[in-house]
Amino acid sequence: MCSVSLRPALPADLDALSALEQRCFDSDRLSRRSFKKWIKRQHEGLIVAVSPKQEVAGYALVLLQPGTRLARLYSIAVDPAQRGLKLGERLMEAAEAYAHEERRLYLRLEVRKDNPGAIALYEKRGYKLFGLAPDYYEDHQDALRYQKRLHYRPANDARLHLPWVQQSTPFTCGPACLLMALAALKGQTPDTTEELLLWREATTIFMTAGHGGCHPMGLAIAAHRRGLDASVWCNQTGPLFVDSVRDPDKKSVITTLHQYFVETCREDGIAVNYEDFTAVDLDQAVSDGKIVLVLISTWRLDGRKAPHWVAISGSDEECFYIHDPDPGEDQAPLDCQHVPISREKFEQMRKYGQAKLRTAVVLGT
Repeated sequence: MCSVSLRPALPADLDALSALEQRCFDSDRLSRRSFKKWIKRQHEGLIVAVSPKQEVAGYALVLLQPGTRLARLYSIAVDPAQRGLKLGERLMEAAEAYAHEERRLYLRLEVRKDNPGAIALYEKRGYKLFGLAPDYYEDHQDALRYQKRLHYRPANDARLHLPWVQQSTPFTCGPACLLMALAALKGQTPDTTEELLLWREATTIFMTAGHGGCHPMGLAIAAHRRGLDASVWCNQTGPLFVDSVRDPDKKSVITTLHQYFVETCREDGIAVNYEDFTAVDLDQAVSDGKIVLVLISTWRLDGRKAPHWVAISGSDEECFYIHDPDPGEDQAPLDCQHVPISREKFEQMRKYGQAKLRTAVVLGT
């Protein structure tokens, strides 16, 4: 077994990888096009095991989530003729080493519920079960979700039970996050109609392009009307998001709505704190079981400078963990849950626009 070597995939491996995929799996196969894409990108996380005869005996594919401390073992395969030689363990070691070198704290994976051999391998290597994805595979089999922290686990790790909700439109990230909070705090079942109604209550109508997103006070008012205790933190006192549009009529609409939200918060007794919601405040809120919705800029996640609402699902000494309601390219919904982001990166993310807006909505019962 020691004669088998591991290295990043090369263009010459494409045919062998495609053939190996066909031999190893009856469904949920990676396509030839997918292998070609990762090889073309010279992705060092596509690791192949090569025999002395230069035959591909196995591979592991690790994907890195931009802007986060998260890596995902997207797929792993060993040639049936090479099984029993612990090649799977070697590929796992290489996958973990790659993720660690790329400064990822967690490596996550999914495995079929009816695959005891693979489950035993992962548990032997220290992976912990942390979720179930029903009806995940093409044949409707469930997937077990495992993860492994690749180095020291802080003592003050705090996690919230926060159901994840995917936004159904490009502009309803705020309502989707509020639905997560309503599910966690009130047991409310997420509903697309409710998502759209929440947006209608909280929207600024206009923003950079297309439909507007949601104002923090608008989200707080919608939450308050549904029985949640809500407060707003904002480091700016004037109308928000007016710099995101050029048209004076659109600016007027955004300003009018801002004034309405301010007056309604005052009438409804919703606290609006015109100061930054700091990392210390966020840690305390998580410790108290509060759900915090934070506006971020997506620049470090997808290269776009778009305002985007996320929900905080936990924190520790190194990271904040977020539920992102909007899966991106090459992401499954599972990639958007409890996403670890270093505290330094998160501080950078939660400044939006030239004015460096920082705002959050704190929700409880």
